[in-house]
Amino acid sequence: MTNSATTKLIPRKVLFGNPVKASPQVSPDGKRLAYLAPVNNVLNVWVGSLEGDDYQPVTEDTERGIRFYFWAADNKHIGYIQDAGGDENWRLYLTNVETRETRDLTPFANVQARLTGHDKHFPHELLVALNKENPQVHDVYHLDLPSGELKLVAKNPGNIASWVIDTQFKVRGAVVTLPDGGSELLVREREESEWRKLVSWTSEDALTSGPVGFTLDGNSLYLEDSRNANASRLVKLALDSGDVSVLAEDALYDVGSIMIHHDTYEIQAVAFNRDRVEWTVLDSALQEDFKLLRELQAGDISIISRDDNDQTWIVGYVVDDGPVAYYVYDRASKSGRLLFTNQPELSNYTLAQMQPVSFKARDGLTIHGYLTLPAGESQKPLPLVLNVHGGPWARDGWGYRPEAQWLANRGYACLQVNYRGSTGYGKEFLNAGNKEWGAKMHDDLVDAVHWAIEQGIADPAKVAIYGGSYGGYAALAGATFTPDLFCCAVDIVGPSNLITLIRTIPPYWSTFLANFHMRVGNPDTEEEFLKSRSPLFKADQIKIPMLIAQGANDPRVKQAESEQIVAAMKEKGISYEYMLFPDEGHGFAKPENRIKFYVAAERFLAKHLGGRYEETEETA
Repeated sequence: MTNSATTKLIPRKVLFGNPVKASPQVSPDGKRLAYLAPVNNVLNVWVGSLEGDDYQPVTEDTERGIRFYFWAADNKHIGYIQDAGGDENWRLYLTNVETRETRDLTPFANVQARLTGHDKHFPHELLVALNKENPQVHDVYHLDLPSGELKLVAKNPGNIASWVIDTQFKVRGAVVTLPDGGSELLVREREESEWRKLVSWTSEDALTSGPVGFTLDGNSLYLEDSRNANASRLVKLALDSGDVSVLAEDALYDVGSIMIHHDTYEIQAVAFNRDRVEWTVLDSALQEDFKLLRELQAGDISIISRDDNDQTWIVGYVVDDGPVAYYVYDRASKSGRLLFTNQPELSNYTLAQMQPVSFKARDGLTIHGYLTLPAGESQKPLPLVLNVHGGPWARDGWGYRPEAQWLANRGYACLQVNYRGSTGYGKEFLNAGNKEWGAKMHDDLVDAVHWAIEQGIADPAKVAIYGGSYGGYAALAGATFTPDLFCCAVDIVGPSNLITLIRTIPPYWSTFLANFHMRVGNPDTEEEFLKSRSPLFKADQIKIPMLIAQGANDPRVKQAESEQIVAAMKEKGISYEYMLFPDEGHGFAKPENRIKFYVAAERFLAKHLGGRYEETEETA
């Protein structure tokens, strides 16, 4: 048996550089394929014939790289969104695949575009939400692709968080947020009609419930709905009678990805993200396809793209110890062929396996997570990195994770914990995190470390806490609230002061503010409480070295959140490293910035945990 010291080092550029190819999508007519691949180290969209090797880049992004794109339903254009320097003021661009001409369809300063409607039956139109008139909320505009003309079709009165488009491409549903953190679903007969309330969700159900889409006839809505249940169920609600029928449910896990037929608009399959992603097939016509897909390749399946005739599917397979494999699956011949893997160089290295784990928190709540140990490592206990996910209303899942592989390859155990307040495990688990930032949510992380120590996995003298966004907050909380448990901490874009965090949220989060007040705290009425949960006010308790990284343009967690805790540490003579990236926002989009950060983080962890370190020119 080998141990991690003899396992080949995986270069940082392989783990954190651009993928070689990623995010393939078949064209609506099934004849061509698009994917993301770098041009001069910047991700762009490439297009070629599905069966050929004639791929060429069609977009010309030279800055941040394209991460989200789509085929327009006319087969002639690629749409994508892009911001400047991480400011999240997304603009919508359209590139002609033949001429390579790119148009900015939303050329407005300090405005955020959200793609709201995109349908094969309306190939020359899009629906786009813009906060052009009021920075706090988005109105819906009809966009004519040939002319680029924008026409207002739904005005936001100031409390609508999201919109629902029917199968006739009309705005017929809206989710309103309420001052107590609850929400209401409004519907209307036609775009000219008055809105009426269809469903009310209390604050307990608001984050685990919401609309999926209308039925073809427009007389019913599909919903994710956690009323009268713990986890969100997939239901069909009749608009006139209010009758609800349950289509898919799990007692413990919320509904995940949903597959909808392009023509009938019926729901064909539903995924539940348990320890791993598992599909429930509702449409009997797809049973054999899913059976064959499960046999085609190991891994968790995602249906990424389908052509208009629903004959050609692009399918992704996620495994824990290798790159993502993308296949093209032909439903007529019931056969699949490998298109490519996203990072083929990974196959040259020994990767670690990720195992689902669970333990009981101190109050008896079952907490789930994932443990990645160095490949072939027989020696324990190991230095441990507690890698805390952001959100916090999100969750970690099983599969290939660059950070988990990086940490394991360098000789550390990597523990990822879905602490209370994480999503996916039903509303009771989610709501157990309300007002528990820095308290029970942090206790779950502490209990996870004690569990790993008791299991003989972790060396109690060598435990680091590491994370981004909420995970960065958790790292700061670890250094201030439980400074004796950790020997060092890494905070990426983490808030240090919950009062300033909530008071400086982006304007377009206004409809989510009631949720912040209910789940974190209200700075107007609970200032002392929020102070008590803010690492900044306990900075004098820090006694471990810290690495802090921040994007200067971050609209969510402002630069001041990092700088105020850095200033406090500087004043008290506490050891820290601070990295500010002038051309980044909430996370690091540019590969050169990612690599620069991971060089510093790897050196920092090696110094304090004693793991391995890749010596390259960029570290000299």
